[in-house]
Amino acid sequence: MSTVLTLASRNIRVYVRDRMSVFFSFLSVIIIIGLYALFLGKVQTDGIQAAAGGVQGVRALVDSWIMAGLLAVNAVTISLGVLGTMVFDQEYKRFPDFIVAPASRTGIVMSYLISACVISFLFSLAALVAGELYIVAGGGPLLSLRNAARVVGMLALDVASSSSIMFLIASFLKSGSAFGALATILGTMIGFITGVYVPLGALPGAVQSFVVMVPFTHSAAMLRQAFCEAPLAMVFSNAPAAVRAQYIREYGITLFWGGTEISMPVMVLVVSGAFVLFLLASAARLRKIGSA
Repeated sequence: MSTVLTLASRNIRVYVRDRMSVFFSFLSVIIIIGLYALFLGKVQTDGIQAAAGGVQGVRALVDSWIMAGLLAVNAVTISLGVLGTMVFDQEYKRFPDFIVAPASRTGIVMSYLISACVISFLFSLAALVAGELYIVAGGGPLLSLRNAARVVGMLALDVASSSSIMFLIASFLKSGSAFGALATILGTMIGFITGVYVPLGALPGAVQSFVVMVPFTHSAAMLRQAFCEAPLAMVFSNAPAAVRAQYIREYGITLFWGGTEISMPVMVLVVSGAFVLFLLASAARLRKIGSA
């Protein structure tokens, strides 16, 4: 076990020292922040004010909504960025050097998954603190102790699930160029999958049905429910219930399968199930990694 942790520590150091890799892990988040600063934030703010009137707390609601989406995106892109170390180790045939260490091949490859989970979770916690400071600085409410604990627990589950999914995908990549192509494609798609670029309610019905089957979408919705609880109460306190219901459905705070709302326990089950399923699939994949 100590060898596995040593290798995981090595993977973390390799990732952190590569500043470009760290930068590209955050590129999707940087693009999202830029788009919201330029026009997306104003579009959503204007839409809320048109529906609920000139009420207080609109900025807090928009900031909370986007912060939840950013955390969901972070868990995916950062875990993939860390797993780039595994791809490059395969490309440059470093596995034979690791295999002579007193650790099984399973332990060696598991070290990559551990490093992805650790870095992604720590960076997500840092983003959570920075986001809360920004929300409060803008006049928004601080997360309650209950919701803060919920968010941390959701982040842990989201990171574990995202890392296991990215691990399985990255295990099939054999070169840095292939990894770069995947990172570019995923970085573009993740904003749509989590409903950050375009509200889920604005997507065609078939696309919505597909997106709801993706665990990342459920992670974003769970985080939004915790982040937006207090701002929603402020903004829609005097608005008709139908207006509030339309907003939370349109912006992916609640998810629906057909006409049935997906409850929080079901979303937790989807994300947890994805973690277990992809972890098992990755375990089956381990035997082939490094055999060449």
